[in-house]
Amino acid sequence: MVNEEPDVKLNNRYSVNETCALLGITRKTLAKYTKGGLIKCGFRSTLTKFYTGREISKFWRSAV
Repeated sequence: MVNEEPDVKLNNRYSVNETCALLGITRKTLAKYTKGGLIKCGFRSTLTKFYTGREISKFWRSAV
């Protein structure tokens, strides 16, 4: 997990890879946190997961 709050725009959507890079965690860890309800994801019309900047910031603040 990164020590500084990720620089995200609250209303932007971030892919799984982008979210992992911003938080400094692996895809497996992100999946575990999502499944556990610690961070919420949305789905694009192609059923691809995304995370909003707001959720990323909220998760980071609660985890630190």
